[in-house]
Amino acid sequence: MTVEHDVKNLELATGGRYRIEWAEQEMPVLRAIRERFAREKPLEGVRVSACLHVTTETANLMHTLQMGGADVVLCASNPLSTQDDVAASLVSHYEIPVYAIKGEDNDTYYDHLKAALDHKPHVTMDDGADLVGTIHKSRRELLDEIIGGTEETTTGVIRLRAMANDGALAFPVVAVNDSDTKHLFDNRYGTGQSTLDGVIRATNILLAGRTVVVAGYGWCSRGIANRADGLGANVIVTEIDPLKALEAVMDGFRVMPMIEAAAVGDIFITATGDINVLDTNHFEKMKNGAIVCNSGHFNVEINLKGLAEISKGEPQRVRPFVEEYLVNGNSIYVLGEGRLINLAAAEGHPASVMDMSFANQALGAEFMVKNASNMTPGVYVVPEDIDKEIARLKLEAMGVKIDTLTAQQERYLAQWEEGT
Repeated sequence: MTVEHDVKNLELATGGRYRIEWAEQEMPVLRAIRERFAREKPLEGVRVSACLHVTTETANLMHTLQMGGADVVLCASNPLSTQDDVAASLVSHYEIPVYAIKGEDNDTYYDHLKAALDHKPHVTMDDGADLVGTIHKSRRELLDEIIGGTEETTTGVIRLRAMANDGALAFPVVAVNDSDTKHLFDNRYGTGQSTLDGVIRATNILLAGRTVVVAGYGWCSRGIANRADGLGANVIVTEIDPLKALEAVMDGFRVMPMIEAAAVGDIFITATGDINVLDTNHFEKMKNGAIVCNSGHFNVEINLKGLAEISKGEPQRVRPFVEEYLVNGNSIYVLGEGRLINLAAAEGHPASVMDMSFANQALGAEFMVKNASNMTPGVYVVPEDIDKEIARLKLEAMGVKIDTLTAQQERYLAQWEEGT
């Protein structure tokens, strides 16, 4: 009997399975964890509700949790990020309940969140803290059975820390995003490559010679800036943090306020996690043909409501994932409805980088189950030994060897008496 689900079409399942297995070839770390989980069953009897991007990589994470003994339910963390064939395969071939349809409306999105929470989770697994937020706002009856959660992304961690600072967070959450093997690689290399992949797939434009404006210079933004630079674009960075702005300057990029960049940019990419990074005063400065997109978590970085109010007539869909707005006689093109362009128009991060991110998720869930009884409500980092083990496994899979300290070197580093 088919498990409960709400997906687009189960007939897509075969194609989804091929793509899931293709991604698995690029995920040796998660595969090694899955093999251990299958033997040890560290998540036996644990109900997990996951709100993540429903992609081939996520499918491999769900399978790993399942092999570890977990009872898993998955819903989408973004209305445009679902790969419908993957969702179908998870239901048909892996018997995992999935609630996700690419392009689902806002009401359906929240219905799917509700369905995931109806699973009465012991552990939540979030990409943006929507499950945690919903539990605390309207599903507090679930708190008695929840032992903890994990969080995948920067925006979600910011939300969770705000909740913790306000004394509102009612259970411990592991900030997977803050592990070095996640943010140093996924955010920088994954977001950098997949964002520009999404832009190119949506528009088929040449980046070389264009002026690309990148909002922010955190790990995601610097990855985007560096990849755009590598493709021959002229890159401008906008920032609010003087240290990050200085770093961008030292990395060779022009730095200026967005109001100045708005007049000269050809392509605008936001990745800050804040609202209205591109606002009406910026749209009014943009030249004809400007392309606007977002690679932060939610679609709030671009003030789409304000853009619609100052534009002439209704926006026109001129290509898949491309809508044209007319402002002061100029065309401004918004990609992917302002949602994550790398998942709306492309396939998200490459599997090889998500291998480390989802290894953190799997081991973070195991850590939470083992240690929750000793943890108070709050946001926790992934333990350093787990982070380093993931890095070790990744290097091993890549065939890369590194040095080890000699006993003499270890003694030298551990003492203070011997000088230079």
